[in-house]
Amino acid sequence: MKEALFWEAEADQRVQCRLCPHGCHIQAGQRGRCRVRENRDGTLMSLNYGRVVATHVDPVEKKPLFHYAPGSRCFSFAAMGCNFSCRHCQNATISQVRGRIDGDRLMPQHLVAMAEDMRCHSIAYTYTEPTVFYEMVYETAQLASARGIDNLLVSNGFIEEQPLRQVIPFLTAANIDLKSFREDVYRSLCGGRLEPVLQTLRRLREAEVWLEVTTLVIPGYNDDEQQLAALTEFIARELGPDTPWHVSAFFPTYRLTDVPPTPVATLKKARSIGLAAGLHYVYLGNVPGEAETTHCPQCGQAVIVRAGYRLQELSVVDGMCSSCETPIAGRLLH
Repeated sequence: MKEALFWEAEADQRVQCRLCPHGCHIQAGQRGRCRVRENRDGTLMSLNYGRVVATHVDPVEKKPLFHYAPGSRCFSFAAMGCNFSCRHCQNATISQVRGRIDGDRLMPQHLVAMAEDMRCHSIAYTYTEPTVFYEMVYETAQLASARGIDNLLVSNGFIEEQPLRQVIPFLTAANIDLKSFREDVYRSLCGGRLEPVLQTLRRLREAEVWLEVTTLVIPGYNDDEQQLAALTEFIARELGPDTPWHVSAFFPTYRLTDVPPTPVATLKKARSIGLAAGLHYVYLGNVPGEAETTHCPQCGQAVIVRAGYRLQELSVVDGMCSSCETPIAGRLLH
């Protein structure tokens, strides 16, 4: 446990958390919506600091980041908690806190040492929501940067401007979930809001953090052509046509078991909509063997070939297609 960052004292020992756009007003002895930040006698405390519930070494493609250091090893970790309440959460046992905060006692210096010992090129803050273990993210990212290890953020993007800008100097790449392009879907499905996520995407792009976007396509919620067209037009217009878009298949889970899995045809339709909007790189996720390969947007040459999130072939020379010398977007060297 550690005193939290980004909060303000109020009257009668109440506090307001300023970490995410929920802006929770929390009475003494109570927790915010994330369930991992608690008002202890007028001081906001981070209950999940130093408590790690998941660590793993992954290929960076699994984040998914397809245009950052292809084939490199990534040390991933998480602490409990989330500031969303997604009905379809695949990691609900560690993200949706109901009481006790579990986890192994690991400090930022231990995590960086583990990444070094495992010969990882980067550390990813992932699995749950990094925003709600911000203190761990921020301290670990500073130490990792000093040791020449990159930092990758895998997030729902629901974070206030000040904490985001404070950690941005230590970030190399990010994958942000853009769960829908309708405010009512964000509220009913995730317990969040769309506009703050769009602002996070804009700020990351403005700061030149390498950015990729993921959308889990859920039948009946965000699979209509109008919504997908608006979403991809936003990416192309405000983040740039070189921004990779990962379109992933939904499978029934947690509190959304009455919705069928996403048909492959729906994902292919989404991919066509993204390409029509001008996006150069659109990938299908959770569908083995489907659209994992990066093609040159100019000549169509397969320049990065993957299978099961693992690099098979890299035909990029000095950041350009080996066939026609068109630049391939991303941070491709490591």
